[in-house]
Formats: sequence, structure tokens, C-alpha cells
Amino acid sequence: MSKTKNTNNSDELTELIVKGIQEKKGENIVQLNLKGVDGAVTDYFIICEAASSTQIDAIKDSIEDEVRKAIGEKPWHVEGTSNLEWVLLDYVNVVAHIFNKEKREYFDLEGLWADAEIKEIEAEF
Repeated sequence: MSKTKNTNNSDELTELIVKGIQEKKGENIVQLNLKGVDGAVTDYFIICEAASSTQIDAIKDSIEDEVRKAIGEKPWHVEGTSNLEWVLLDYVNVVAHIFNKEKREYFDLEGLWADAEIKEIEAEF
């Protein structure tokens, strides 16, 4: 798998990640467009939260399944699977963050990246 950024598929990848989150009822889904932000190492952050560690794990699996089925990509890097409080799936040009509520409030990625264009995504229940 290549580590080069391909911005052509970052929009498609973002849609697939959101679909994976929605499949497992992830909440408070937000897309941060980092393309115009100085120092950003990716095009998008997709952030959501889950009610339990079981749901965090299910969302992670759902994202991986959606992306693999649609475009055959695996994450370049995955972190947080040992404690399941904040799981990060790094697809190089899109990074998905799945938080429990407390960790999301504590780390406040939306606040840290306030220069990004922020788009709230409706949950599809």
C-alpha cells in the first residue's frame, strides 16, 4: 500500500468512512476539511463518538469493511484497539477518530483544528 496522498479519492474515502460509522449508529459525526490548514498532515478528519467500547470496536470494523469492499484499501495505521476509548484509523489522506464521549470532550479535536472547515453529518438511524 502506498503512503502517498491521493486527494482524488479522499472525498470517496470520506463518504465510505461515514457510511461505516452510520452502519453501527455512531453519533455526533463531524468532518473536518484540513486541505487549507497550515501544518495539516491529511485532507480530512472524520470524528464520531460511541456509547461503549463494544460499539467503538464495531464502528472500527464497519469502517474497515466498507472501505475494503468499495476500494480495496486497508488503513495504513490503526491505534487504540487495546483500550477502545479512542480508536484512530489512518488512511493517510483521511483519518477516522472514534471516541467515547469523555475522551472526545477531553481531546477536543474540533477545537484544536478550529481553522478547518467543519461539517456536521446527520446520523442515519
